[in-house]
Amino acid sequence: MSRIGKKPISVPSGVEVKCNENLVTVKGAKGTLSRQFSKELGIAVENGEVIVTRPTDDKEHRSLHGLARTLIANMIEGVTNGYSKTLIIEGVGYRAAKKGKDVVMNLGYSHQVIVSENDDIKLDVPQPNTIVVSGIDKQKVGQFAAEVREKRPPEPYKGKGIHYVDERIIRKEGKAGKGKK
Repeated sequence: MSRIGKKPISVPSGVEVKCNENLVTVKGAKGTLSRQFSKELGIAVENGEVIVTRPTDDKEHRSLHGLARTLIANMIEGVTNGYSKTLIIEGVGYRAAKKGKDVVMNLGYSHQVIVSENDDIKLDVPQPNTIVVSGIDKQKVGQFAAEVREKRPPEPYKGKGIHYVDERIIRKEGKAGKGKK
């Protein structure tokens, strides 16, 4: 048995989970998420818990079992607390500012880089060198944060660019140069 897949997911109060032909819909204080899962898996909501079962021990069923359980747990966590990723901008003159629903970034290019929030993703700029990406869908938050980071990835010599708050940038030593004759 999958160690992750066999764990029941407890549903907190204020969250409603419905399963109709493996279309799981989770409704909570922050919003609603729904996702279609494989027809071969068994998903049941009983006594305030969600239980995921698999029909056989085939490799495909084993891999889908743990994945489905984790995705449902992430959906419940998302509608309860939400997800957020914090990005740090490092570099002289590099900064961000929020204008309406857009974040305008100066990243050392000849032009400003503009990123807009959408229905699923909210952007916040608490400081000129910090961007917070938040939402209820873990996958969308991570993807959007990766796309913002891609605008100016951190470079290995001085560490300038956009990086996650907990990311460790591996630094390289500069050019050594030849000794004088």
